[in-house]
Amino acid sequence: MTPRFTAFRFAPHWLAWAFALPMALTAHAAKPADMLADLTQQAGAPAQAARGQAFFTARHGKEWSCSTCHGATPTQPGKHASTGKAIGALAPAANAERFTDPAKTEKWFRRNCNDVVGRECGAGEKADLLAWLITLKP
Repeated sequence: MTPRFTAFRFAPHWLAWAFALPMALTAHAAKPADMLADLTQQAGAPAQAARGQAFFTARHGKEWSCSTCHGATPTQPGKHASTGKAIGALAPAANAERFTDPAKTEKWFRRNCNDVVGRECGAGEKADLLAWLITLKP
């Protein structure tokens, strides 16, 4: 005869996962400086903030620049050019959530670079942009 609540025999394992998962996700949170170091290493060259600022404000053969939606001052909120949706400040000093989740950062770089440049941005372009954004103060 099988005990009525056999599923509870496995509860300690599930409880361990339930408590470990949030800690594991937190462990993957990064600092913008850590992301910059990773991107710089991938690029194989030092990041240059001046190039990042120029990249942010320039049009790259497409209709928009980064500043079209993120605003000329990335320490302030922006607004999406076609949807009008509010966009939080891009500079990490003005928005503590920026550049702390590697997967989220890559997702938005991929989308935004496609809109602005028409392709994925290279590690050097990302590093330059992040190097500039890190220098900005609210």
